[in-house]
Amino acid sequence: MKEDQERRFWSENDSTGVVDWSKAEKISLSQLKPSTKTISIRLPAFMLEEIRRLANKRDIPYQSLIKLSLAERLRQEQKDGDAV
Repeated sequence: MKEDQERRFWSENDSTGVVDWSKAEKISLSQLKPSTKTISIRLPAFMLEEIRRLANKRDIPYQSLIKLSLAERLRQEQKDGDAV
């Protein structure tokens, strides 16, 4: 089955008729890393220097600090959006 056909199938069907969930086993996907995409972003020099300074203070790469900050902001926006 091609991916688009599978996507259409699962959007129109329930898994209970296909999968015996009583035999399902719980697994951990803690080592699974989300797929990433490289982007280019222009920042004012002073902002990048401040990000690097803060990252150095936390002893983490500045790109990681940016990702953490964005993830935190996204969680906050989602939480605020649910309250509306």
